[in-house]
Amino acid sequence: MSSVPGAAPPPAFLFGGLREHATRRVLDHEIHARPSEELRAPARASHLAVLSGPDGAAADRAHVAELCWRYGVEPPASNEVFHAIDLGPLRLRWERHTEFSSYTFLRAEPDQDDPFAAPPIASVPSDWLAGLPGEVLVATHVILESGGSAGRDLANMQAVFGTTNIAGSRVLGGAAVAWSDFRIHPDGFDRLLVADHGLSPRQAGRLVQRLLEIETYRMLAMLGFPNARRSSQELNGVERRLAEITGRMTGNEAPDAEAKLLTELSDLAAEVERGAATSTYRFAASRAYRTLVERRIEELREERIEGLQTLEEFMERRLAPAMRTVEAVRERQSQLSERVARATGLLRTRVDVTLQQQNQALLASMNRRADLQLRLQETVEGLSVVVLSYYLVSLLGYLVKALSKAGLPLNPEIVSGAAVPVALAALTWKIGRMRKALAH
Repeated sequence: MSSVPGAAPPPAFLFGGLREHATRRVLDHEIHARPSEELRAPARASHLAVLSGPDGAAADRAHVAELCWRYGVEPPASNEVFHAIDLGPLRLRWERHTEFSSYTFLRAEPDQDDPFAAPPIASVPSDWLAGLPGEVLVATHVILESGGSAGRDLANMQAVFGTTNIAGSRVLGGAAVAWSDFRIHPDGFDRLLVADHGLSPRQAGRLVQRLLEIETYRMLAMLGFPNARRSSQELNGVERRLAEITGRMTGNEAPDAEAKLLTELSDLAAEVERGAATSTYRFAASRAYRTLVERRIEELREERIEGLQTLEEFMERRLAPAMRTVEAVRERQSQLSERVARATGLLRTRVDVTLQQQNQALLASMNRRADLQLRLQETVEGLSVVVLSYYLVSLLGYLVKALSKAGLPLNPEIVSGAAVPVALAALTWKIGRMRKALAH
């Protein structure tokens, strides 16, 4: 049956006039939005996890609706992110997540000697599968065997999986046994086999769902690993360049060379931030998916089978090193960004000190020039007094000559000579007063 569409708007008041929070019904619906299936052994499942990106929900939903229309069943509503419905002999379970969609095809089928011979996905229209939006990241076949077939020994399991590198354990207090080699087989699918030793239908559904989530989240967590290796190589180059620049900073670089170093450091900081921006989401997602894998494994409550590694041990040996690499690169990015910032700050301080020294030298030069100008001005002022005195005495000489011609008993030479010291003293005093007035 299909999941319930988005909850209707809540009433304004509850029993007794209590006011209800606007999102209470929506939040309650979210808790129950993706119930696990009820499975009864024997049963089979084929599971796909397809990366279609954060904006691929609408295309994924439309593709599921197309399959539902082919079988004449109800398609998902426009706002649904989960849809579970019967397609005749098959049952489809579709879930939309942040960046991917999962498609699980379930079918009840008797136990067989070759459990993976006829998977449920073989009954899905091939043209519909070929048109799935996005790229397949996870493809897994799951076999849920009944108790009568649960007595498979290790040799039989090695023949079923085609390898001796198998992980398995008793789970849920011995109510089931889970086996897997976590390896892609020639048909492009991983394989999981679960032997039912007394699971209820709801327990069986939850167990199969947990195992599929472990496989799905394991692969999603590993998406950050190639990015981490690529980023590690880039960080090696950035660290070498940073060491070279800081080495040049210790020398007596010219001011223009320090400015060039500062430009190089700015470019280096931009490169580090660009690399961090392109990988931050992927690294954070890998950490979140790894946490989900660990929690799902804890929920299995594994018990060891003699001679086999448990699912948790397999993940610890395979997944944990890759995740530590991702964490190490993330920390390197953060530390390198801080180191570049510190080097930039130190170089900026050096440049600022150099600029201050240059400004002080410029101010001292300006002071010397001002002093020279003052001395030149004083020299000019002395010459001005002499010139003005000469003109003043000459004018007085002309006046005395005119008066002498008019009959006054005056000697022009004597009067002019006596007027020279008076003119010099008067003009010197006047210019001094003017200078004091301007200085004030």
